[in-house]
Amino acid sequence: MAAVLLLCVWISVPFCLCEKAKERSARQRDAEFTEKYNSCIQGPTGMQGRDGNPGINGIPGTPGIPGRDGMKGEKGECVTERFEEPWRSNFKQCAWSSLNYGIDLGKVAECTFTKLRSDSALRVLFSGSLRLKCKAACCQRWYFTFNGAECTGPLPIESIIYLDQGSPELNSSINIHRTSTVEGLCEGITAGLVDVGIWVGTCADYPRGDASTGWNSVSRVIIEELPK
Repeated sequence: MAAVLLLCVWISVPFCLCEKAKERSARQRDAEFTEKYNSCIQGPTGMQGRDGNPGINGIPGTPGIPGRDGMKGEKGECVTERFEEPWRSNFKQCAWSSLNYGIDLGKVAECTFTKLRSDSALRVLFSGSLRLKCKAACCQRWYFTFNGAECTGPLPIESIIYLDQGSPELNSSINIHRTSTVEGLCEGITAGLVDVGIWVGTCADYPRGDASTGWNSVSRVIIEELPK
């Protein structure tokens, strides 16, 4: 019996040793393969790929939470809007068929006018015959007044006639009446009733002569309110 057991052991030992040798040989080949291919040199970087197609719009987000109320502002000033009225025509004419006024100093005629605005100007016109006669050099002046005062915005409105000294006999016979005008614009007159007068007087540094206004003809004063 012992001889049989010994024979079995002797036969099985070489077989076991052979199998272990095969198993070690397979593990060694796997290790060599892994070491060989894991130690390869890295190749060059490839070309960059093209951009992809744009994506579609995403789903709109939900509305945010309402913000808090801001701080209370300062109290503003109350401004009243001004509406200007459209401009209306405003004029007047005073006429006399035959003034035939022979005074040398004083008011010749007057025309009362209602001025609607204080920021407007007045255009005035006198049209009528004027005459000056004298034997020596003389000068007479016809001018406008507004409520008794001459215009100061910007200057007086006037017209003069001057006769030079000549032959006393010749000058004494000169008696020419000519239709003339005195015209101008005056600013700075307040709204309301305005007494517009046409006057005759002397010129500065010259003697007066024999004046005549409105002889044998129609004389007129025209007043018109104009925007500035």
